[in-house]
Amino acid sequence: MTFTGGIIIAIGGIAPSLGIGYIGAKAVEAIGRNPEASGKIMINMLIAMAFAESIAIYSLILAF
Repeated sequence: MTFTGGIIIAIGGIAPSLGIGYIGAKAVEAIGRNPEASGKIMINMLIAMAFAESIAIYSLILAF
């Protein structure tokens, strides 16, 4: 039981962190290309990061 909980947390923590890093990198790249759209890009970036972070929270709940 403890080993599977650790695996769930490990996978559930690595995948969202990679996703959040990818989202942030692409948002900064998009802002660099079109600075006038930074407001819309930031809002969408934060929403996408929140959804990715919720996956990590779900895995934490499932581990216990």
